[in-house]
Amino acid sequence: MNHATSPTVLIVPGLRDHVADHWQTLLAAKLPKVRSVPPLEKDKLSLAARVAALDAALAEIEGPVVLVAHSGGVMITVHWALQHDRPIQGALLAAPADLERPLPAGYPTLEALSDHGWLPIPRIRLPFPSIVAASTNDPLACLDRVKEYARDWGGRCVEVGAVGHLNPASGYGDWPQAEEFLKELC
Repeated sequence: MNHATSPTVLIVPGLRDHVADHWQTLLAAKLPKVRSVPPLEKDKLSLAARVAALDAALAEIEGPVVLVAHSGGVMITVHWALQHDRPIQGALLAAPADLERPLPAGYPTLEALSDHGWLPIPRIRLPFPSIVAASTNDPLACLDRVKEYARDWGGRCVEVGAVGHLNPASGYGDWPQAEEFLKELC
């Protein structure tokens, strides 16, 4: 791949922001042209602040961009796409969290998510190609809901197996399949 014309990969982390042994962090370390949406210092649960942070990160990148989002980062990406028209080459949307149903203990409540602008989840066709990576046993979203999201967003749903929430708590640091999906999107 020609690095001069290859897209910049922008990492869009979920609500827990950057985690050292997360597959997104490990993937970023392998890529020649990569940026990450920086963690918020305040208003961490504010969707508007997160969408603004994504937009600000995109504003610093010239040329084509591929987004790599996980969990709540997928929802940030979808909400961003509703409000902005910057061209995006493609997006890997991994393990989207179903924020319209109660999440396990330790995650925000439905009321808190609603109060901070996360609901409802946009069900619009995205203006860029996407691969939606779906776990068959994700504690934050059942497979059928993730398939619905992929269909509504116009993305290609790929079942990646019983990988939990595809995070370190589920035993995932490195996720080599992400690199395969990226090659396809680039």
